[in-house]
Amino acid sequence: MAALDEASILLTGGTGSFGKAFISYALANLNPRRLVVLSRDELKQYETRQLFDDPRLRWFIGDIRDRRRLERAMHGVDYVVHAAALKQVDTGEYNPFEFVQTNVTGSQNVIEAAIDSGIKKVVALSTDKASSPINLYGATKLCADRLFVAANHYAAGHPTRFSVVRYGNVLGSRGSVIPFFQGLAERGDELPVTDLRMTRFWITLPRAVEFVVESFDLMHGGELYVPRIPSMRLVDMARTIAPNCRLKEVGVRPGEKLHEEMISVDDARRTVLVGNRYVVMPHIAGWGYQPPADGRPVPDGFCYRSDTNDLWLDPEELRRLIASGV
Repeated sequence: MAALDEASILLTGGTGSFGKAFISYALANLNPRRLVVLSRDELKQYETRQLFDDPRLRWFIGDIRDRRRLERAMHGVDYVVHAAALKQVDTGEYNPFEFVQTNVTGSQNVIEAAIDSGIKKVVALSTDKASSPINLYGATKLCADRLFVAANHYAAGHPTRFSVVRYGNVLGSRGSVIPFFQGLAERGDELPVTDLRMTRFWITLPRAVEFVVESFDLMHGGELYVPRIPSMRLVDMARTIAPNCRLKEVGVRPGEKLHEEMISVDDARRTVLVGNRYVVMPHIAGWGYQPPADGRPVPDGFCYRSDTNDLWLDPEELRRLIASGV
């Protein structure tokens, strides 16, 4: 039986694109005893509640900045999926300490509440922007990643274990460039492209959810999991979505990279490939962590970047994914 099957699960940040997809997947495939959805926006939670009618769901209004509320939400919970975060890059540059309080202090609250509540396993969601960060959002997520890995030391003799999942842009998620381009194309407007050379990693929402669920089965604590996913140039994406629209190059915005990175050269020294995922192993593992027995070290000088990736999303596949509603 998979770890999450018939378990009691807490999902933080449960009203975002990932959260709604996870709820759908869990109810259909995992038969949870209880699925607790924690989010801070009552309107988004109300809207999400309208999508589901299932007695296994519990709805909590709360903020991960509030440790006591987290402890209440974790009562009787076996596993935690931590998806709550502030994520808008430009917003983070203008409101840096708000991002610190949610993404860093809030993450530590999740860690401490999980240990004190006797949670078995926690998987935290990261971002490609956490690798060699150049913006405030990425810096806070890198800090959160390190907190969750180090939390396995922090847990000491407690059974709670923590791991991290890091992936790229989600196709069609709320705020994604695809619905934005589609809207402009319907009006016949020109499409703003930051830089004609820009590349990004892409993952479908169903695959992101499955990757997180699989990680609970694989993890021993301290791993940072990165999926092997394709890249695509933004200009190719724009031309696929709206072949008849003009493109306007608008320049790289503050805090934005030309190419994203999910594993740096320095982190690659601790990275192995296992099946369809990279595993970045912890620097120090005093809790008894053992490397994956079937892991293959990546080559010297390896760096997992969207421009040097060996997997690419072609236009035909993108059109198929958009048509399927993924």
